[in-house]
Amino acid sequence: MLRHRAICILTVLLFAGPAGGQVADEIRTPQFRAAVNAEVSAARRVAPQLGVHIVEIESGETVYSFNSETRRILASNTKIVTSAAALDRLGPGFHFETEILIRGEVVGGVLAGDLAVVGGGDPNLSGRHYFGDSYGAFREWAAALREHGIRRVDGDLILIPSLFDDQLVHPDWPRDQLTRWYEAPVSALSFNDNCVLVKVSPNGSSGGAAVVETVPPLPVFTIESTAVTTSRARSQWLRIDRHAKNGSERLIVGGRVYRRTESYDQWVTVVDPVRYFGSALRAALAEEGISVEGSLRQSKASAGVGWRPVHTHTSDLLTTLEIVNKRSQNFYAEAVLKILGARLCGDGSWPGGIRAVEEFLAGVGIADGYRLADGSGMSRNNLFTPTQLTSLLRHMFFHRWGSEFLKTFPYSGEVGLKWARRLAQPPYLGNVIAKTGSLNGVSTLSGYAKASSGRVYAFSILCNSTRANWRAEKAQNQIVRALIDHG
Repeated sequence: MLRHRAICILTVLLFAGPAGGQVADEIRTPQFRAAVNAEVSAARRVAPQLGVHIVEIESGETVYSFNSETRRILASNTKIVTSAAALDRLGPGFHFETEILIRGEVVGGVLAGDLAVVGGGDPNLSGRHYFGDSYGAFREWAAALREHGIRRVDGDLILIPSLFDDQLVHPDWPRDQLTRWYEAPVSALSFNDNCVLVKVSPNGSSGGAAVVETVPPLPVFTIESTAVTTSRARSQWLRIDRHAKNGSERLIVGGRVYRRTESYDQWVTVVDPVRYFGSALRAALAEEGISVEGSLRQSKASAGVGWRPVHTHTSDLLTTLEIVNKRSQNFYAEAVLKILGARLCGDGSWPGGIRAVEEFLAGVGIADGYRLADGSGMSRNNLFTPTQLTSLLRHMFFHRWGSEFLKTFPYSGEVGLKWARRLAQPPYLGNVIAKTGSLNGVSTLSGYAKASSGRVYAFSILCNSTRANWRAEKAQNQIVRALIDHG
């Protein structure tokens, strides 16, 4: 507990500005206002529906405001709200738990019974944490089964995803993008971000049929390909679509792949994440020398009498929130929202998660005047004002887990992220901690900035009806630069 308090105090010391009740008045200089006003005026030319709000962290006073009480579409700035609620309500020590159970007797290495997996909503079961090995987590499960003397399961593999509801895809999400990784279905049992990596490679000389592979190599899709190899780099184009009908998933691949291309890669979502999970687990166990002879079965009932645990897989919340915010991973954010609903409201659904977040926001003093539809910002019905976001950001800065909250966000110039080149030169390098957001016609940026004066600010720049998102991002950068230079 003392170490935790020390971390929080260190964060405040690093970011806090000068003490005193006149901080906001001192920086309301003509130079400051003129600099920010000039950049806001420029931003309005690329984002007519613009809202900006800046508060000084220590005093909480507004130092700049432009249309800050008008609701705007948040895009991925919604993840700020989801993350704050999750950290406040679940705590940094929270872990997702996936239980592996067996029933029946084990004789001579054979389980004369069934194997079950009880989903805990964990979005982390992928190669992300296992050096790219999709089956990494499952190999640990296989080791646990071997420790119990099991080399073969004569019964079925029973999958229990009942912690979350059956609505896998949010009703607001665009139906023409459901195959894209950022609209992956959300289940209490999920594997590999509920996506398959499709790799299209050249094969021989021009005109030869392209090679289509999936990673992991599971028979999830029936592959129908007309893609061919081409000797002309400029003629390369590829189309990868997924079609689902009557329980069958077809992968349609067409176009041309250049003969010197190593591979063209695209992530494609699955329709049935639970079946995908079960197929992957069975395949991983087989690779580890454990066969499952029965069928895959899904059950909504919890495991009852006769079951005994052999392993519990855990994933921590803080690592999950880093992926939510640094990687802007929609699937992770939606899993976090549903776990909030499941744990706090007994309802692992989008409405349940929203109720939990609304209760948190009310405690912060944000009781109405906003709309929340999902956890990631993919829905255009996530509407907040810039003032509401800066109020939340300031609250979380001084939160008992504020240090942990800030560490989940990307910072300016952070290597390995899209932020690597954004505001990456001194004096901006490392002095901006913020979350981006992007939809068609929407670009948002909200977070914290430490000015050259040493003062720290929470800011929110919400650009709607943008004419080009890259122009809006440049305008946001200029506003933040003005804040750091003159604040």
